[in-house]
Amino acid sequence: MVLTLLGRKSESASSKECCYIWELLLSQGLIEEEKLGSFNIPQYTPSLSEVKTEVEKEGSFTINHLKVSEIAWAACGGGGFYSPEYSGKGIDDGYNVAKCMRSVAEPLLVEHFGELVIDQLFQNYRNILSDRMSKEDTKFINVTVSMTRKE
Repeated sequence: MVLTLLGRKSESASSKECCYIWELLLSQGLIEEEKLGSFNIPQYTPSLSEVKTEVEKEGSFTINHLKVSEIAWAACGGGGFYSPEYSGKGIDDGYNVAKCMRSVAEPLLVEHFGELVIDQLFQNYRNILSDRMSKEDTKFINVTVSMTRKE
């Protein structure tokens, strides 16, 4: 069995590599501080050592291969999304990443914060992502584990 999941290189569960993309989305000031404080994103990005420890602790599998890889945020695009307002001007990576994140986060955000700010939140997010991606080497971290079931 091979599993690839969002992870992190750092041993710190609050490192930039696992939280930054969410911080950029939620730190715009459009959401009331009280509501923001009670919002929980059901995501955990484990480190390589945490994945290894959990597989070994569970005991049913032997790890054949375990590695960390990096994927640029811009890889969310590549033809999957199209922005009419940018037609003829090239691909807008911020738009693509915002659409990718919106597909995952919108139901959670609407449930907790309501629908009133969603469109503005993601329009701002797109602009923030475009800015950050033009200035930083933004990447997702993946942890991949290949395992064989023990007999």
